[in-house]
Amino acid sequence: MSKGNLTRRGVLKTGAVAGAGLALPTYLSAAGHEGFTNAPTGSTVTLGFNVPQSGPYADEGADELRAYELAVEHLNGEGDGGMLNTFSSKVLDGTGILGKKVEYVTGDTQTKSDAARASAKSMIEKDGAVMITGGSSSGVAVAVQALCQEAGIIFMAGLTHSNDTTGKDKRANGFRHFFNSYMSGAALAPVLAANYGTDRKAYHLTADYNWGYTTEEAVKSSTEAMGWETVGTVLTPLTQTDFSSYITPVLQSDADVLVLNHYGGNMVNSLTNAVQFGLRDRIVNGKQFEIVVPLYSRLMAKGAGANVKGIFGSTNWHWSLQDEGSKAFVQSFGTKYGFPPSQAAHTCYVQALLYADAVQRAGSFAPCAVVEALEGFEFDGMGNGPTLYRAEDHQCFKDVLVVKGKENPSSEFDLLEIVEVTPVDQVTYAPDHPQFAGGALGTCNNGA
Repeated sequence: MSKGNLTRRGVLKTGAVAGAGLALPTYLSAAGHEGFTNAPTGSTVTLGFNVPQSGPYADEGADELRAYELAVEHLNGEGDGGMLNTFSSKVLDGTGILGKKVEYVTGDTQTKSDAARASAKSMIEKDGAVMITGGSSSGVAVAVQALCQEAGIIFMAGLTHSNDTTGKDKRANGFRHFFNSYMSGAALAPVLAANYGTDRKAYHLTADYNWGYTTEEAVKSSTEAMGWETVGTVLTPLTQTDFSSYITPVLQSDADVLVLNHYGGNMVNSLTNAVQFGLRDRIVNGKQFEIVVPLYSRLMAKGAGANVKGIFGSTNWHWSLQDEGSKAFVQSFGTKYGFPPSQAAHTCYVQALLYADAVQRAGSFAPCAVVEALEGFEFDGMGNGPTLYRAEDHQCFKDVLVVKGKENPSSEFDLLEIVEVTPVDQVTYAPDHPQFAGGALGTCNNGA
């Protein structure tokens, strides 16, 4: 990563500019604390945590909320400080954000775009939230990101993996720390080729919304490029709980790999059904039948139990990583809750800190100030190694983990093992890559 990314926004990165007699942008002057949506006026600032507290991704949402609560504690100087101690940026000191104590409100997205927009709107209009973050669905993320753009509020996306979030549906007020479908395909393909060969026939079951579409597209393109053939693709409703009727046609095809483009409870149920139907015991085309789960999480592995053993997938982060940031977060989270955090918890905790840090560095809560502070920002000490928030699309670029279900887990939390830490260069793409075509970032909106 170029050091140029660190200095390109130098007006915001250093205090030397003001001393040199140059005029700061208007939103960084004293008046810059006014004239934008929900500008904090008292001694506190309110953040909005919009997570699935019901629906198929509720387990992820519960862990996200735990992480947000921990982040608020650390920002307010409570607890052991967690990643504030390892974060390469040192401007957060436990005195809140710009000296204001952090408070929060919550909403239930229900993993439904309309419900998520309604809860975000309520937190903005009724509760005075100056930033919205969260979600475990790309459909939700795209909908809430658009709402925040219109309202003049920063949106720090939670768990959203669809290419669209920082592709055709990207917005200037929105930022994503989580990796995406393209990155999963790019990381998985070489591992699948090495373990299963390049002469395979794949059948895809895909969640019927934008995350499913882009994940199917990414995995298809990356596996077909190495020689695999795609023999079937079938969409499944997000509300589906029994996938038996979708497994039967797989048995009747000549596929020797099933790719489950499902997440959360959907993946737990579809994998369970696939195993019940004996797919993992089959020999097809002279090969052992295999199942692939492109996007994995510890919570899904726990739900699926022994069925995940030996199954490959990718993940944004895992609690077993041994970098100082990951260890600090796992220690804080484990002490507070009694078990290790999920990847959803990790990305949400980091997003809360990255927002607070950007406000602190910018000297303002004004969305346009935050946008400038985050664009091109390079950081470390928060898991995944050196990370860049790319200015062109507000996507984070970092190493990606390929994992598989552990054959002999030592505990109910030790279910996945990291088989490959894919370097960031292997998963980096041009902003105009075809899988991210369409849409425009636009300009930041300060709102009122």
